[in-house]
Amino acid sequence: MTDDREWPGEWLRGVLPQAVLRVLDDGPTYGYAIATRLAEAGIGEIKGGTLYPLLGRLEAAGHVTVEWRAGEGGPGRKYYEISPEGRRHLLDLVARWTRFAAVVDAHLAAPAPGGEDPRA
Repeated sequence: MTDDREWPGEWLRGVLPQAVLRVLDDGPTYGYAIATRLAEAGIGEIKGGTLYPLLGRLEAAGHVTVEWRAGEGGPGRKYYEISPEGRRHLLDLVARWTRFAAVVDAHLAAPAPGGEDPRA
């Protein structure tokens, strides 16, 4: 059995936008902190090469705003904040994901044609 933190990449790509917006719904933060929160939530380690292009797409879509903030004794950081449009988008994505997950769960739990439980 594989470690739960090693989700297939295609699963992560499907859920990452809403997971990132969910982190930002708690307040403005920077990229490394977003990745840390996702890892702590059990989603896994998200590399910068995946996270930062996604943040750029969310910004381009108007779902997040970006602000440079001076660093304390170091370089400044780019802070990301969910926009009102991003919050509406997050609520829509979560509702749709919940319905989709329920459909997939029901499908996977259905008995096989031979009567065997696929979860066994």
